[in-house]
Amino acid sequence: MSLSVLVVDDDATIRGVLVELFESLGYLARGAATAAEGRSLSSASAPDVIVLDLRLPDVNGLDTLEAMRSDDPLVGMILLTGYADVRTAVRAMQLGAADVLEKPVDLERLAAAVKLAADRGRAQQELAVLRARSRAVDVSVDVTAGPTLAQLIEIAARNADAPILLQGETGTGKGFVARTIHDRSSRQHAPFIEINCASLSATFFESELFGHERGAFTDARQAKRGLLEVAGEGTVFLDEIAEMPMDVQPRLLKVIEERTFRRLGGTTTLRTDARILVATHEPLLDAVNARRFRADLYYRLQVLTLTLPPLRDRADDILTLAESALPRGASLSDHARAALVGYRWPGNIRELKNAIWRAAIVADGRPITPAHLGLTSDHAYSAFSDGETQFGGEPNETAVAETLETVERRAITAALNSARGNRTHAARALGIARSTLIEKLKRIDLQSRGSGLPSAPHLSD
Repeated sequence: MSLSVLVVDDDATIRGVLVELFESLGYLARGAATAAEGRSLSSASAPDVIVLDLRLPDVNGLDTLEAMRSDDPLVGMILLTGYADVRTAVRAMQLGAADVLEKPVDLERLAAAVKLAADRGRAQQELAVLRARSRAVDVSVDVTAGPTLAQLIEIAARNADAPILLQGETGTGKGFVARTIHDRSSRQHAPFIEINCASLSATFFESELFGHERGAFTDARQAKRGLLEVAGEGTVFLDEIAEMPMDVQPRLLKVIEERTFRRLGGTTTLRTDARILVATHEPLLDAVNARRFRADLYYRLQVLTLTLPPLRDRADDILTLAESALPRGASLSDHARAALVGYRWPGNIRELKNAIWRAAIVADGRPITPAHLGLTSDHAYSAFSDGETQFGGEPNETAVAETLETVERRAITAALNSARGNRTHAARALGIARSTLIEKLKRIDLQSRGSGLPSAPHLSD
């Protein structure tokens, strides 16, 4: 289906040029000279996107924007202004504008903004349909007020160019969802590249994302391709986006708007076809209000937002996830199942999987009990006792048959074996930093003989 665009601008020359531009792109395009005419045409033709001038002869553009969004909440709105300022841009975004562009407008940038606004509108339309269907059939699994998480992932995968914002507490599976979106999209055969925005300084973050030229900074002895180049037509996943250095945010904004960037210290403009996925454990609007995150970047990342609920709100999923995390040959006792469901899981899915993995090591082939899980009463819904141990109290003899150091050594050995000696992957599986793992390896001397444990494979990074 061809996109339809309505241009509302009292300047006949500009209106004619823009209508001609969109028609050349294969869109259905119409023009209006006033706000009243624009609302009438919009009501009659239901365009996908409206390109609206801020200053109109009959009604202010912001008032017109608000009225048109009220008429059709799913229509994409692009505001054009010759008097751009931050307050106008932020107010326009708050009223629902997908973008605010300054005159004289760059036609290539405008075309890209219209396509992005149309993609956003269609994604929101699909969500509205799913929510209506969910209410009609009384769906019991509720994610972001209607559709299931699986349905939201499918929508995100189909809209393979739109930025996606993943929100949810630490450990709710945002990284897994990002990878799943990539794997189910048309970009699945291209690279999926992840970078944590909280782990690097501004300079090194720019170097990782955009690359650098030789001599761009101290120790930059040779040119380096950034992740946007390496990703090609794949996906770049920016985790903990709220922690992105403020100095870098305008450059990411340019990438989203224009699909172009420059290497650090470079002069050549490069293009990128990579899709941007971002995640945050805190509401991103809080970071905007705290002046740690740019409002314009926030609104451009809001094409489609997926909110992952905490595990405590998904009690039906706890046992399913626990069973899937069990190593081969391990099993859960009925008391352990009850303990799992009765725990609040402040660390969410990550905490659950780590607890199951550690308990399986301690149980050593026996059915897992609450004592093996070692869950504390601080986060239990109620007191619990299975006759073997008081929930959160002192462990019984079977739980202390092995010392803490032995359990730790078994866990690290198992992680290294599973990762074939790769310390980075093993640390990720253990939920600890790579540097922490290296310190533990030094302390417990895993590779020494006579430990009574399976020897670790040859270590690598």
